[in-house]
Amino acid sequence: MRKYIFITLATLALASCLDEDPRDRLTEEDVFATSTDLYLNAVANLYNYIGGHEDGQGLQGTTRGIYDLNTFTSDEAILPTRGGDWYDGGLWLSLYMHTFDAGTAPIENSWNYLYKVIVLCNRSLDYLQKYNHLIPTDQQAPLQAEVRGIRALCYFYLLDLFGRVPWINSSGISMNETDQLSRHRLFWKLYDEVNEILPHLPLVRSNMLGNYYGRITAPVMWFILAKMTLNAEIWTDDIWTDDQHLEGDNILFTIAGEQMTAWEACIYYCGLLTNFGYKLEPTYSTNFNTRNESSLENIFTIPMDKTLYTNQFKYLFRSRHNNHGAALGMASENGTCATVSAVRTYGYGTDCVDNRFYMNFISDSVYVDDQLVLLDNGEPLVYKPLAVQPDLTGSPYEKTAGARMFKYETDRTAYNDGLLQSNDIVLFRYADVLLMISEAKVRAGQNGDKELNMVRERALMDYRPATLDNILDERLMELQWEGWRRQDLIRFDRFHRAYDMREQVPNEDDRHTIVFPIPGGAIDLNKRLSQNPGY
Repeated sequence: MRKYIFITLATLALASCLDEDPRDRLTEEDVFATSTDLYLNAVANLYNYIGGHEDGQGLQGTTRGIYDLNTFTSDEAILPTRGGDWYDGGLWLSLYMHTFDAGTAPIENSWNYLYKVIVLCNRSLDYLQKYNHLIPTDQQAPLQAEVRGIRALCYFYLLDLFGRVPWINSSGISMNETDQLSRHRLFWKLYDEVNEILPHLPLVRSNMLGNYYGRITAPVMWFILAKMTLNAEIWTDDIWTDDQHLEGDNILFTIAGEQMTAWEACIYYCGLLTNFGYKLEPTYSTNFNTRNESSLENIFTIPMDKTLYTNQFKYLFRSRHNNHGAALGMASENGTCATVSAVRTYGYGTDCVDNRFYMNFISDSVYVDDQLVLLDNGEPLVYKPLAVQPDLTGSPYEKTAGARMFKYETDRTAYNDGLLQSNDIVLFRYADVLLMISEAKVRAGQNGDKELNMVRERALMDYRPATLDNILDERLMELQWEGWRRQDLIRFDRFHRAYDMREQVPNEDDRHTIVFPIPGGAIDLNKRLSQNPGY
């Protein structure tokens, strides 16, 4: 039987033999006829899955997937019930309250999405091997490393979200017959994998226009290694419900022939990014402008262009009041807002409000083109940051409670109600690197004031000493809406505790909620999988 491939879905169609006499399909040999064809269909095609346009797909930009798990389970943001809107069977309240289970949609979506991309990467590696005669010898290892880098990115998120998962690095391995690795084995396997591919990745920026725009490069992997070492205490712990784990000073890495603790390793990998030339942009908002490809600070982004890509950015659309969206010429969903504890961290309601509050949020009276936005009854639209509750049904601020997402410059020429915009979605950036250095230094008993206050000075805010509490607050204010808050709360031992208006759920003091349950559908398909403790 001959293999045929849909012209528009080449990679996916290679999964199986299709019928004998298709009229609108190409054979595998046609698709991989030249080195350019091989790159486009076995490598470049994988980047279609970093962003997304459907629920549960992509690392960011879409809804009901990874971003929502990392944001709405934290003290950063909430999607409150607004009367008849946003109850959705209790979904959003379950994320905020930590009453999620193995059938919660974003949990299943994230697992399925990440493993789908892993399977596609494994198939691509097969094609690179099968047709390696098309590729110059010196390009074979770099292309394989790039695909393995995309796969490693998926395992980075699986390690964080689920802790114990199968490692599948070959298309010849069935997902349904693969053993579940312990968390520490997964951590070290991923760490070794990233270090193995690093020498073959280009030493170029990924966020800027050019041949490597939006691609996996060495700096992207340095950032992942910095995150892994910073979180090593948590991510090497196999039994996270027993209140015991190795200290970072006792988790050792051999780097460039030198033995380093987790904190020293984190500082080392962050230093690679500093030495490469990443730096803070003078203005915070530059990183999120409509055309942000020239940012000196952004490290890894999801390329966005309303005419070239299908990737969508749904978060501004989801947050704005309907009349606010209409004033911009767009529809809106009137949902997401900051929590009360988040806006208080910025000092909202006091005499000293952090300057980033007005860069990250729209609050109080709303103006568009210098015109006051009005409600349907003719009164001004006023967002009420301190009126937020998990269930606003019946509240006089049912539709207006909460400071709304801003951060990304509104692309007034965007298509599809603003979902197809030209602002690249920021995944990794250098301000985070500085805060990682500060935190690693403090955890190692050193002084992290310099790096913390570099970030604060850029925001034109006063000096603060680098204590763990101050660093955690700074990470909220600097990285609001960027998808890191759940991971931060876990590392600071806060995620399983009561915060904002969230009470600790029964038995959560064992920390079982710091990883999500393995989806029920995955366990049904693979009897080798066992459920994470506490679920």
